[in-house]
Amino acid sequence: MSSLPAARPRSASVVNAEIRALMLRSGGRLAAGDRARYVALIAEWAEAVRDAVRPAA
Repeated sequence: MSSLPAARPRSASVVNAEIRALMLRSGGRLAAGDRARYVALIAEWAEAVRDAVRPAA
């Protein structure tokens, strides 16, 4: 069993900042490697947004 603590998901604003930085660095035209990172970031951002608006049980 791992003794490392579970990683906490990042907030939507933190992920959004990384998306913006990626787009600025690329000049708005993503290379294949950057496109894969962008897709992963968008999925992470969407999950963070869903978690932020999920109603309390």
